[in-house]
Amino acid sequence: MQEVLADAAEKVSDAVETVSDKLETVADKVEDAAGDAADKVEELADKSLAELSDMFVRLKDSADSMSRSKEAEAIKSAFYKLLTKLKGENPDISADDARSNPFEAVEQNFKALYADYKKERAEYNRQQEEQREANLAKKQAIIEDLKTLVEGQDDMSSQFPAFREIQNRWREAGPVPAQSFRDINDRYQFYVEKFYDMVKISRDLRDLDFRKNLEAKEALCEAAEKLAENENIVNAFHELQKLHEQWKEYGPVAKEKREEIWDRFKAATAVINKRYQAHFEELKGQQLENLEKKKKLCERVEEIAAREVRSASEWNAFSKEIEDIQAEWRKIGFATKKENQKIYDRFRAACDAFFGRKREYYNGIKGAMNENLEKKQALIEQAEALKDSTEWKKTTDQYISLQKQWKEIGPVPRKKSEQLWKRFRAACDEFFARRDANASPENDFYGNLKAKKKLIEEIRAYVPGDDETANAEMMREFNDRWQAIGHVPYKEKDAVLGEFREAMQEKFPLFNRQRGGRQGGSSNQHRSPKDNLIAKYNTLQQNIITYENNIGFFSSSSNSNPLIQQMQARIDEAKAELKKLEEQIRNAEEESK
Repeated sequence: MQEVLADAAEKVSDAVETVSDKLETVADKVEDAAGDAADKVEELADKSLAELSDMFVRLKDSADSMSRSKEAEAIKSAFYKLLTKLKGENPDISADDARSNPFEAVEQNFKALYADYKKERAEYNRQQEEQREANLAKKQAIIEDLKTLVEGQDDMSSQFPAFREIQNRWREAGPVPAQSFRDINDRYQFYVEKFYDMVKISRDLRDLDFRKNLEAKEALCEAAEKLAENENIVNAFHELQKLHEQWKEYGPVAKEKREEIWDRFKAATAVINKRYQAHFEELKGQQLENLEKKKKLCERVEEIAAREVRSASEWNAFSKEIEDIQAEWRKIGFATKKENQKIYDRFRAACDAFFGRKREYYNGIKGAMNENLEKKQALIEQAEALKDSTEWKKTTDQYISLQKQWKEIGPVPRKKSEQLWKRFRAACDEFFARRDANASPENDFYGNLKAKKKLIEEIRAYVPGDDETANAEMMREFNDRWQAIGHVPYKEKDAVLGEFREAMQEKFPLFNRQRGGRQGGSSNQHRSPKDNLIAKYNTLQQNIITYENNIGFFSSSSNSNPLIQQMQARIDEAKAELKKLEEQIRNAEEESK
């Protein structure tokens, strides 16, 4: 009687341990599944809507599509998350007008794909459930046969082949519904153990059965011990669960071997479980490090997003900086499952905040350029209205005023700039061509052009002497003679003026600093060195402002990058010159004290 009680106690202990192991395994699987789903969604964050749709089509058409439902749901979540984001970034798109809504067709196509998959999945699950119910009915029938075998015979020795046949049928019956698993297995084990308790076979036959069970369980021990050497500990852990299921399928071994063989199997299991736990502890530590790295990147982007930006060049520089941070983010692994989505949302929000402000900035520039467009169109209309006028003097002054206003107006959209300028220039050219053709004798424009070109040749032939005073006097004389000559044809004025300045600068290095003195009085000649420095400083500062404004109007295409680089180089050079001028002005102030 004591031996029977001891066997019963051992079986209860084994059952409790088995249930505990199963609950722990289920909890791990649930946690892993939740984490894997969140990780999979983030892995798909860089995909486009078209790529996600193609991935779903390939999954749906694959042979194992029914077993990949979690992957299908991850693709669906990533698709609608991206779609919602894109719709938020394009609020002007009408949801009611399919022709102007680029997202409508993509969304409807994906909905249709997902609906088909969901329908197929439901049918697959229904068939699987039917099969499990059928398996349950089979196993219930097997238990009834086993019950009849156990309760209907006094001598069990003759029924051993029938018992083996029942065991084989049980193993081949397949899985049953989860809610019925424990009950059906408990009932089966009850009658199996009852059979062994009641069987009255010869000692040799019983020992043979025990030896077969022992050999099978030793093979399971060897398989578990080999799994302990597997470098992929996650796969080893999942394979171990299968070995535990197989262990339960075999009957008992000899009583003196039961504890030994079970301890061996538990020892191999403990090694794998320990490595599995250590693996996830190490993974968790790495994920915590990744979380800290991602927090720092968030802080960097948030700091950039909060900066005060004054020019397009700064927007471009900060955009490049954030793009580099985004590339660095993608190289970092996952954070902890609890924080992974939160830290990603924080990073995405900081990036969206920056690029949202940048978009508002360029929208403002676009509005200003549209205003400039309207102003220049108004000037064009005035210029075209004046082109047929024969009031030469009055209209010439009006055109000069229009040209001055044109230069003062800021930039317009790049696609319109050249077209507007050609139209404005055509109206000006037409008027001045008519004016030149109808010039009166006292306004001999072509004669004036000839006289100015002759003066340029005279300047080029002049050889400056060692007497700087004489050279300065000659420079003023050449300049006075130039000013005394009247207007030239409109189309020639810029070219001939450029030749004059080039010739004067070549012969008289001081010409650039003093030109205009004879034209506008002698105020420049009487300026102090400090005043000249300040005037140069103000001009350079204004140039920098102009450069920085202009750089924002270039296209971001690859063709415009050299222009942007050239403009940025000018800005850098001008800022360096400003620092030199500041030092010179301070020195001039010290000298004047």
